[in-house]
Amino acid sequence: MSSQAGKPQITFLFSDTGGGHRAASEAIIEALHCEFGASVETNMVDFLKEYAPPPFNHLPEAYPEMVRAPELWGVMWNTSNGRPQARIVTSTLWPYVKKAALKLVNEHASDLIVSAHPLANSFVLKALGKKRPPFICVVTDMVTTHALWFDPRLDLILVPTEMARDHAIKCGMEAEKVVVVGQPVPANCTTPPGDKYLLRQKFGWPGEKPIALLVGGGEGMGPLAETAEAIDAAEVDLCLVVVTGRNARLEAELREKTWRKQVLIYGYTHEMPGFMRAADMIVTKAGPGTIAEALVAGLPIILYSRIPKQEDGNVDYVIEEQVGAWAPEPEAVVAAIRSWINRPEERERIKTNCLRAARPDASRQIARILGKQVGLTNREEKIPAEQQDMTPLP
Repeated sequence: MSSQAGKPQITFLFSDTGGGHRAASEAIIEALHCEFGASVETNMVDFLKEYAPPPFNHLPEAYPEMVRAPELWGVMWNTSNGRPQARIVTSTLWPYVKKAALKLVNEHASDLIVSAHPLANSFVLKALGKKRPPFICVVTDMVTTHALWFDPRLDLILVPTEMARDHAIKCGMEAEKVVVVGQPVPANCTTPPGDKYLLRQKFGWPGEKPIALLVGGGEGMGPLAETAEAIDAAEVDLCLVVVTGRNARLEAELREKTWRKQVLIYGYTHEMPGFMRAADMIVTKAGPGTIAEALVAGLPIILYSRIPKQEDGNVDYVIEEQVGAWAPEPEAVVAAIRSWINRPEERERIKTNCLRAARPDASRQIARILGKQVGLTNREEKIPAEQQDMTPLP
C-alpha cells in the first residue's frame, strides 16, 4: 500500500495526552529524514482528537486537568493495569470505537504503522485485521509501563530502558520482540553543546552565577509556582529560569510577582536544548522526555513532582543511576540546590553519570529499525565511507 512515486509511507499514531507522545513521534520522523532523506513519506495522526468518538476525542484537552488530581489518576491507572484488565478495557470499548478505528485505517493506507501511544495499539490492530502492514510500538514511558502498551500482535516493541523491557516480557510479550533503544530526543538535543557562557549571553542570562532551570513539562504541571517561590526565598545565590510551557495562566501569574532574585520567566519555547546546556541543574517533574534530554545535556536533575504510578519508576531510575535527586517538597528542592552549589565536585560527578546514562542516538537507531522494515537503505550504507557527506539532510 505504498504512496505515490513508490515511496514507503509510515504513519505515526500519537495523541497529546502529555507532550511525550507527539515529541517522540516528531523526533523519530526528523531522524528518518536525516537517515533516508526524501525516500520516505511520513504522517502523524492524532487518533484521539481526529477519530475517536465522544468523549474520548476530548481526552487531549482533559488530560492536564486529570493528572492535576494525582491520587484519582493513580487509582485509574492502577485498576486498568495488567493483562486481564487491559483485555477487559479493549473488549468493552471495541463496539463503541470500531467504526472510528476502521475509518482511521481506511484513510491512512501505510507500509508501516508506528504507535507512540498505548491506547492506539489494540484497537488499530483489530481494525487492520490479519492482512496488514507491520505495526511497531515505540513506548514513551521510561520505566513504569502500562499493560495497554503491550499487545501480542505487535511486530516489534521499542522501549527506553531495560526495566521497561522486563515489564513488557512480564506482560506476555515475546522477548525477541522487545528491543531497548532509549528515549527518542530531537536532533537539536544531540548536536555539539557549544560554549556554555556564549549560550548564556545569547539568552541574556548571567555569565558566572549558578543557574537553576525550573520546568513542569509541556503543560507546566506540578507545584511549579510554589517551588519557584521557595527557591526565590532561600538564602542561596543563583539565577532561576522558569519555563511554564503551554500553561499561559501560570506564566502570567509568575510575571506579575515581585522576585528577590533574578528570576526569568518563559512560556512554551523551542530553546530547551540550549537552556539545558546553559544551566547548571534542572528542577522538573519526572517526565521521561525531559529526563532523557537532561541526560544528553549532562544536566543534573532534581525531580520535584511525578504522576502517580505512571512516573514512579522514573524517580527510581534517576536515583539508581545517580543522575539526580528526588525532592517532593519545595524545602527539599532548596536543600538539593544548596548542596550542589556548595559542592561543585558533586555536581560534576552527577554530570558524568548523566552522560554515561544518556542515549543520544536513540532517535536515529529507531529510524534505522523502521527504515529496515520498509526496505530503505541509509546514506552511509549506500555511499562508500570515503565519499560520505555526513551533513544531515533537511
